[in-house]
Amino acid sequence: MQWYLKVLKNYVGFSGRARRTEFWMFALINFLITLVLAFLDGMLGLANSQYGMGPLQGIYSLAVFLPGLAVAIRRLHDTGRSGWWILIGLIPVVGWIVLLVFYCLDSQAGDNVHGPNPKGVAAAAV
Repeated sequence: MQWYLKVLKNYVGFSGRARRTEFWMFALINFLITLVLAFLDGMLGLANSQYGMGPLQGIYSLAVFLPGLAVAIRRLHDTGRSGWWILIGLIPVVGWIVLLVFYCLDSQAGDNVHGPNPKGVAAAAV
């Protein structure tokens, strides 16, 4: 939960680097909260099949859009890539696979142009 809150506190921080743990824990908790809200929307009769989600899920999705985008860009920075690589996700299937691979890669050792390694590992130690 600390990783999720860390991302929310740095909700428009597009600079710097984010570890794999920070990114994937945010994604997991975000997914679980979305499932719970979708269930609540359905149980309360608020789900709208035309839009694919209910108001609770929709408001939550809007609230975490910028933090999610920021942590994804910081994750790309951690692998030594520009945040503009996020746009490759606009290519159906292939772009999503490329982004998934980038998100799974280990941190670039040592400092890079986006800041120091969040793991604290120097380039010579790796």
